[in-house]
Amino acid sequence: MKVILAKSAGFCYGVERAVALAGQTARDRGGAMLGSVIHNDHVIAELAALGMRQIASPEEARAGEPVLIRSHGERLDVIEALTARGAEVVDATCPNVRRTQQLVMDAAREGRRVVIVGEAEHPEVAAIASRCDDAVVCDSPAALEKWLESGDFAADMPLLMVAQTTCIREIWENCLNFIKKRCTNLKVCDTICGATQKRQNEAAELAAKVDVMVVVGDRKSANTRHLTEICKEACPRVVQIETADELSPDVFFGCMTAGLTAGASTPASIIKEVYATMTEEVKNETRAAEGESFEEMLEKSIKTLNTGDKVSGIVTAIGATEIQVDLGCKQAGYIPISELSADPDAKVEDIVKVGDEIETYIVRVNDVEGYATLSKKRLDAVKVWEDIEKAVEEKTVLEGIVSEVNKGGVVVSVKGVRVFVPASQSGQPRDADLSAMVKQSVKLRVTEVNRARRRVVGSIRSVQSEARAAAQKEVWENIEVGKHYTGTVKSMTSYGVFVDIGGVDGMVHISELSWSRIKHPSEVVKVGDQLDVYVISFDTEKHKISLGVKDRTQNPWEVFMKTYKVGDTANVRIVKLMTFGAFAEVVPGVDGLIHISQIADRRIEKPGDVLSENQMVDAKITAIDEEKQKISLSIRALLVPEAEAEEVPEEE
Repeated sequence: MKVILAKSAGFCYGVERAVALAGQTARDRGGAMLGSVIHNDHVIAELAALGMRQIASPEEARAGEPVLIRSHGERLDVIEALTARGAEVVDATCPNVRRTQQLVMDAAREGRRVVIVGEAEHPEVAAIASRCDDAVVCDSPAALEKWLESGDFAADMPLLMVAQTTCIREIWENCLNFIKKRCTNLKVCDTICGATQKRQNEAAELAAKVDVMVVVGDRKSANTRHLTEICKEACPRVVQIETADELSPDVFFGCMTAGLTAGASTPASIIKEVYATMTEEVKNETRAAEGESFEEMLEKSIKTLNTGDKVSGIVTAIGATEIQVDLGCKQAGYIPISELSADPDAKVEDIVKVGDEIETYIVRVNDVEGYATLSKKRLDAVKVWEDIEKAVEEKTVLEGIVSEVNKGGVVVSVKGVRVFVPASQSGQPRDADLSAMVKQSVKLRVTEVNRARRRVVGSIRSVQSEARAAAQKEVWENIEVGKHYTGTVKSMTSYGVFVDIGGVDGMVHISELSWSRIKHPSEVVKVGDQLDVYVISFDTEKHKISLGVKDRTQNPWEVFMKTYKVGDTANVRIVKLMTFGAFAEVVPGVDGLIHISQIADRRIEKPGDVLSENQMVDAKITAIDEEKQKISLSIRALLVPEAEAEEVPEEE
């Protein structure tokens, strides 16, 4: 028969810490333990042999005597009674339980009523409930529903919902889903121990694969009892025992594979004895697909953590202030929300989810409290520095956001690292206002790194120069007459504008900007405008490009001929005054002459006496010369009867 041992079996960190603290106290100065430090008679007997007596109430404590508080924690009134008797309180409360107690006390100060999902008679739940007033304890969705239907509940009541650390995940989630539908002011803290959840998940997976499942642990242990219940849902034959002596050969009759797991209060020695009995000999049985011995598995389960180490773990719970991570060892790992990301606007749910594997940096290990404080933000920062140093060697282009203007340049934030870019390398013209760059996304190349001094220097200009050179090459390799580009007006002169068509500037002459007669390019465009231009001609040797904007497919004379005929009245714009008359734009690109004699219904000395440039006036079309594409206009014809309007020959 093949025996498979669950990865997570035996003491969790909280239990191991409590037993170690009890043993050390007993060896140093004796003492008493209030109740069973853990649910395991064998461990209690060993502690008693070391001089640690067991008491049932504070009244049995002696003045000055060390009294150990069990890993489940203790009610506040009990601790106060011990202190009143002068006993020395040695607190072995599990760190996870202590955190739940603190959450409950904080909620009470906020005016929230506490709902605990767990067993009301369990010492841990009683200890948690004592930290607040009038806590509600529910061991099932049905019990929760009963309370919600009572007159004691109101939909807008401010609540905090927590769980017994050994609560079965399915019960917790069912209760949570149920209360969310009823309560409008609910705060939730998932306080199920990560080690407990991992142990239960592994037990369920293993039970589904084997013919028989053996669960080792004290029958008074809640987490052992829960393990048994979970295994029974997946395996038809489940046996719960406290020692190897309870095993019977009949249990394994007809079985090819057997699974073995143990509650958090079960010592490794008992697990090993049961394992040896199941395999009928004490030997290093290789674990399926892992190749690890029993001793190696136990050694891995109690690996130590050190400040500054990089560790990987599985996210087991996400709370309001921290994230719980299973590091695969006895200590619990916690990442404060502030240590998750360097981005203050980042959302937790966008970064990590329950079940994700996450790599972190150990900030501090608290062996007394039994947990490690972790930081993803610091590890990310270390990785960023490594990436930046690598980027210098490989001349990699990085992206960042300009965060501020500094003396002599700007500061760019690249994944949380400040990169100084001198003004000369900012890519902006000399004496330009660099404050306009703040909050812009830029690409840069790091040119200097001094990690010890945390100094990084970069250049935006070098990236822009390379990009521009590449763009110029692309333009010159593919340019041809008639090709269209979308360009940006970069500068302006009296005779035209220069347009950037992708790293290369071309010139649009003023005559090519518009069909209309204009005196200066500023009449139709301004710097920064986007223009659809086409290539009129180019010289690759002199690097000169002539561009046009006017739509050549639209012939202005044809537009005029389709729109007007002799005798029509047009609203025209005076574009030029001469001594003999005025030229007026009828349609863009087509001008007509208003002879001086046709400007007014009286004799005038010069056209400027009546008209001014850019003035809009109504004029009658009196003649059209299609061959020479000339038009005669008359304002006078609209002012006097037609018979009196004298035709005057045009002057050139």
